[in-house]
Amino acid sequence: MSEATITADPDVPIIRIVRDFTATPEQLFRAHTDPAVFARWIGPDSVAAEILEWDARTGGRWRYVHRRGDEAYGFHGCFHEVRPDRIVQTFTFDGQPDGVALGTTTFTDLGGGRTRLHARSLVESFTDRDAWLHGGMATGVNQGYAKLDTLLPTL
Repeated sequence: MSEATITADPDVPIIRIVRDFTATPEQLFRAHTDPAVFARWIGPDSVAAEILEWDARTGGRWRYVHRRGDEAYGFHGCFHEVRPDRIVQTFTFDGQPDGVALGTTTFTDLGGGRTRLHARSLVESFTDRDAWLHGGMATGVNQGYAKLDTLLPTL
């Protein structure tokens, strides 16, 4: 199991995530587009995801809530492009409704049953970018991807 490499671009408010998986691009695509699978791995171990809306197609919308006890954290967005090697979508945290991020995730076949995931999130400002980075993002990403590692062989 490896950790994701998470970097902040020094010139543009973009966060880049790179991680290799023992999986095919098709398996990773399904993990990102099938709501039942997505809900099982997204986010840190301390939350459970509830999918409220999920239409993973170009022009579709999504919405889910992370729950921790009595706390709920909602997220929503639109799928701008969905194809087997690339997903482009917006991402908004309900607690920061003016902070819309544009995310692009690609799946690169490395051969031998390995795939590299590249994710980019463009946010409105360097302040927003830094708030994401210092708000527990690495924990959520790495714990989520560790859960995904255990699910991928079943997809």
